[in-house]
Amino acid sequence: MKKKFVSFLTILGMGAAMFAQEAETAASSAAAAGAMKYLAAAIAVGLACIAGGMAVGKIGAAAMGAMSENPELSGKALPFVGLAEGICLWGMLVGVLILFK
Repeated sequence: MKKKFVSFLTILGMGAAMFAQEAETAASSAAAAGAMKYLAAAIAVGLACIAGGMAVGKIGAAAMGAMSENPELSGKALPFVGLAEGICLWGMLVGVLILFK
């Protein structure tokens, strides 16, 4: 897991260096800013959805295990799954706000 995170940060660093070297004129800097906006929105939505999926997976598995032992817990477990799905919605909202700023 740690190697994947380091690889991800390396790739982001290389992308940032490429965009920094391209911004020489006003036209290319405006194009780079537009590209960075789309990249930032994609990262916000992507990471939020990955985190939300991981949270729903863990919470859902725990909720199913608890409901198999005590079926009366189903009403108490559903709000926690909904809260984990809310992470994805917040990521999408941040992405929309980035794009339309």
